[in-house]
Amino acid sequence: MTKPRFADHLMHLPAGAPLLMMLASLTCLFIPSGSLAQGTQCPPQPADAPKRQIVRCPDGLTIEADAGAKYTLLDRNQDGQPDAANLESGALFVDAPARSGRLPFRILTPQTVATARGTQWAVDVSGGKTAVFVVSGLVFVRRANLPRGARSNSGQSVNLEPGQGVDVELGVAPLTARRWPAARASALLGRFGR
Repeated sequence: MTKPRFADHLMHLPAGAPLLMMLASLTCLFIPSGSLAQGTQCPPQPADAPKRQIVRCPDGLTIEADAGAKYTLLDRNQDGQPDAANLESGALFVDAPARSGRLPFRILTPQTVATARGTQWAVDVSGGKTAVFVVSGLVFVRRANLPRGARSNSGQSVNLEPGQGVDVELGVAPLTARRWPAARASALLGRFGR
């Protein structure tokens, strides 16, 4: 996995990237994949079988990136620990235990913003869509272009429970939580040795 430079993340935002992603890029401390800001408490470690990168934090947060994932970890409150990720392509698996007084962990993709606390979940970005799957806990998923804090009655957001997933493409089609077949869940989780 190549180590992206800070400027690479600003120059490779997709055309029409959601305003939220652009604001996050300008106002947050960036922690590029493959290297973390100096002084961080969460050093990345390579892992094999399957090949991936694992970031473990003292508060129990664990983020795994499949081989070739293009992502940036964000530290919105600048405490040395990531509390969000900007995922451009590939997949992340997040084990985000409930952290008292901390921001819930958030993954931003071109299509979605997925937020959770006290849960295990995976997000995959490929082929112009984002898939979110929940192993345990609850995850709130909304379209990236839905204003922050908005709760949509028109199907532009959804709450996922364990075993459920959602596929999100650009557009306005309603988001629907569906129970994933075991084969599909296993294929995604297998990329993280699960």
